[in-house]
Amino acid sequence: MQKCDICSRRCNINRKAVNGFCNESNTLRIAKIIKNFQWEEPCITGSKGTLAIFFSGCNLRCDYCQNYEISRGGTGKEYNIKEFCKLIEENQDSHSSIDLVTPTHFSTALIQAFAKIDKKIPVVWNTSGYETVQNIQKVSKFVDVYLTDFKYADDSLGQKFSMCKDYFSVCKNAITQMCKDKPDIMEGDFMKQGVVIRHLVLPGYIQNTFKVLDTIKQLYPNRKISLMSQFTPNGHSLLDRKLKPIEYKSALLHLEKLGITDGYTQDFDSANDCYVPDFTQKPN
Repeated sequence: MQKCDICSRRCNINRKAVNGFCNESNTLRIAKIIKNFQWEEPCITGSKGTLAIFFSGCNLRCDYCQNYEISRGGTGKEYNIKEFCKLIEENQDSHSSIDLVTPTHFSTALIQAFAKIDKKIPVVWNTSGYETVQNIQKVSKFVDVYLTDFKYADDSLGQKFSMCKDYFSVCKNAITQMCKDKPDIMEGDFMKQGVVIRHLVLPGYIQNTFKVLDTIKQLYPNRKISLMSQFTPNGHSLLDRKLKPIEYKSALLHLEKLGITDGYTQDFDSANDCYVPDFTQKPN
């Protein structure tokens, strides 16, 4: 952490002294914990729901983020390694999985923590996809399921909305490594190990969605996909409207055209605030 290069930003700064682009130090900070969370894909939530741990800060910081309140960092409760291990160990029996939401910038601490945890249920790495191959290889020692975004097939959109000039190539390489490390292992409808690729359809950018789906079909044809319609304006982005029905219908038709059938789609009325957790209360 004295020369942080965990993510593809490669800030190369001492996060013990200065916050990185993620706006976080080297100490784990959790903004929200939701027990028995049911709003992830069914193969993740299982019968008991997932233990959703929303970390503060983010290495991508999209301006339309539905978790905008916490993705800018500086909020939440700090946990040392011992405290985090206790949190996991006390909640494993009552959950189907552990959902680490936006964990990338805390990878070093999480690797240390899970080396001490007697893991009983799958650990989910819920990521923006802006990961280095090296970091994926490291966290694969304790991660079972990668729940990864694939946001853009056009680097100009990455730059426009996420201050990120190389998202497409970085994300492709990261997902390729995820798929290499974690072949799908299902237990009925529950994923014990594997990769789920998410794509949120952005209003006004349906061609980007087509290109993302084309890339998934070409590179990861046998992996589950989650095509989401839940875009909800947050008041901080030029993307200030919800999807039009024709936009999501066009995305579904392209999915059908490509013959992609393994995965999830959403009801069009999914774009509401129920997908945005209340971050005003601090974690327990």
